[in-house]
Amino acid sequence: MKRTRTSLALITLVTTGALTLTACGGGDTKDDGKKTSVPESTANNIAATDRTKLKQGGTLNWPLGEIAENFNYNEIDGTLSDGYDVERALMPIIMKSDATGVVSPDPDYVTSATVDESSGKQVVTYEINPKAKWSDGTALSYKDFLSQWTALNGKNTKYKISSSTGYNLIKSVAKGKSDQEVIVTFTSSFGDWKSLFSPLYPASVTSTPNGFNNGYLGKIPVTAGPFKFGSIDKTAKTLTVVRDSTWWGDKAILDKIIYRALDSDATAGAFANGEVDFFDVGPDPAAYKEAKAVKGASIREAAGPNYRHLTINGTQGALKDVAVRQAVTQALSRDAIAKSDLQGLGWTPTPLNNHFYVTNQKGYKDNAGEYGTYDPAKSKASLEAAGWKLDGEYRKKNGKTLELNLVIPAAVSVSANEGKLMQPMLKAVGIKLNIKSVPLQNFFDKYVTPGNFDLTVFSWIGTPFPTSSTQSIYAKPVGSDIQQNYTGVGSDELDAAMKKASADLDPAQAITDTNAADTLIWKQANLLPLYQRPDIKAVKSTLVNLGAFGFADPRYQDIGFTR
Repeated sequence: MKRTRTSLALITLVTTGALTLTACGGGDTKDDGKKTSVPESTANNIAATDRTKLKQGGTLNWPLGEIAENFNYNEIDGTLSDGYDVERALMPIIMKSDATGVVSPDPDYVTSATVDESSGKQVVTYEINPKAKWSDGTALSYKDFLSQWTALNGKNTKYKISSSTGYNLIKSVAKGKSDQEVIVTFTSSFGDWKSLFSPLYPASVTSTPNGFNNGYLGKIPVTAGPFKFGSIDKTAKTLTVVRDSTWWGDKAILDKIIYRALDSDATAGAFANGEVDFFDVGPDPAAYKEAKAVKGASIREAAGPNYRHLTINGTQGALKDVAVRQAVTQALSRDAIAKSDLQGLGWTPTPLNNHFYVTNQKGYKDNAGEYGTYDPAKSKASLEAAGWKLDGEYRKKNGKTLELNLVIPAAVSVSANEGKLMQPMLKAVGIKLNIKSVPLQNFFDKYVTPGNFDLTVFSWIGTPFPTSSTQSIYAKPVGSDIQQNYTGVGSDELDAAMKKASADLDPAQAITDTNAADTLIWKQANLLPLYQRPDIKAVKSTLVNLGAFGFADPRYQDIGFTR
C-alpha cells in the first residue's frame, strides 16, 4: 500500500514497491559548499522509445501493495500510491510534469491554462479540449472543476478530504465563453496553481458529499483516460483496466494492465518468476540483489523527491509534550538507519535534513539543527527536565513507564528493520519501544488515520510542488479534519509561514520562505525525515517507457513491449 499527496497532497508509501518521482536539476550545495552524496539526475530512466516502434497489444502485469478501497484520490482514505498508479491510467491529469519538474497542460485534456493578475487578483483560465469526454459520454466541463473545488475548499466538513491546499484560496469557479472554458479566481496569490484539479473527477459522481466519499469506493464508475475500468477480482487480488476505444488521444499500445496485489517481501520473487513485469526495488538490498540476477531484467535508477520518515503522534500520552518528542528525535541515529536500510544498493546513505526539499533538489538547505542531531546525552537531559526519571532500564513519571508503540505494516522488511534499530537507541535513553506489526490492508485505515499509534514509519512520495503538496502534512488540524497531518501537531505560526511560501510567485522567495517554515517543523518534532528514498526499478528489458520516472508523469498510452 502507498499514500500520496493529492493534487496537493503527498502520496504515502508503506511497501517497498511504488511509483516514485525523479529529481529536478543536479546536486545542490549545502551551506558548507560541498556537493550532496545523492547521484545527480536531470532526467528519468524509463528506456524511452518511440511508440511507433512498439509491438501493438500485450498485457502488463503491474504489482501493488494492495488493491485500494477508495479510488477517489482526493478522499482521505484514497490518497494512496497504489490507487494512484491505477487512477492515472483512467482519470484526467490535466497538468503533467516532465523529468526535470517543468509542469505544462496535457493537451489531451486542457489545450491551454493561463494566469492573469492584471485585475489585482490571480485569475486562471483553462481551455478544455472539446474532444475530452467522460466514459458516460458527458463532455468534460467547468462543472467538473466547480464540483471539485466545492468538495476540496474545506468549507463543508462532510466531504472527507485529504487536502484543501490551494482550493481554499479560490474565490470562484465559473463558466467562461462556453462550458469548456473555466475561469478560476483566487482570493490571494497561489504560486502552485498548476497542482490543482489533478486528478479531475466527474461532477456526476462527486458533486455531493456521499458521492465524493463513496462514489469511487470499491469501484471506478466513470473514467476519462487511455484505459477504462475492466474488473476487480477480490479473490485473486487483481484489478484489470483495458484499452478504451473511445479515447480521443493516442491509442494505448497495451491491450490491458493487470494490477496484482502482492506482499512487499514477495514481489522480487514474483518478478523473478515472471508473474509481474517490473517492481519498485526501493531501499531493499535483498530485492536489489535478487532482481539483478534475473535474466532479461533491467535496473533503472534515478534520484527522486521521495523519503522515508518517522511520524510521531503528538496527540496522546507522553508525546503531547514537545520536549519528549524532541528527545525521541535526538535519541535516533538517522545515519545508522540510512546505512542499514540502503546497504548494498550503491547509494551513499545520507540523513535528510529538510521536510520540503530532497538533497539534490533546488532549494534544499540543512535546517535540522539540534533537533535533527543524534545526541543521546541531550535526549536524556530533556527527559529529565520533563520529569521522566530513570527507574531501572526505563524512565517513569508519576508511576507510569515511558513506553511507546511503533506500529508497522506486516511483511514490510524495511519497516521491521527500522523498528529493530530504533528499539535499542530509545532504550539507551530510557524509553521502552514496543513494535506492533499490523495487517498491511489495515495499516492506514485502522491505525495511522485514526491515530492509533505512537510512532510509525513509511515513505512520502514527492511531487513537482514541494511546498504546497506538503502543507496538508503539517497544517494545524481543525477538529477531526486532519488532512494528512497524522501527527496531530501544528501551529498558527507554521500555517502562516507555509501560506506565505505557497503564495510566492517569485521562485527564489518561495525557496526562502519554505525553508523558514521548515525550521519551525524541526522545533515541533512531529515528523522526522530519515533519508531520501532511491528510485530504483527492476524492469523486464523488453518493457519500455516505464521505470524510474523521476518528476515525470507517465504516459500510460505509450507503455509497451519492444517484442
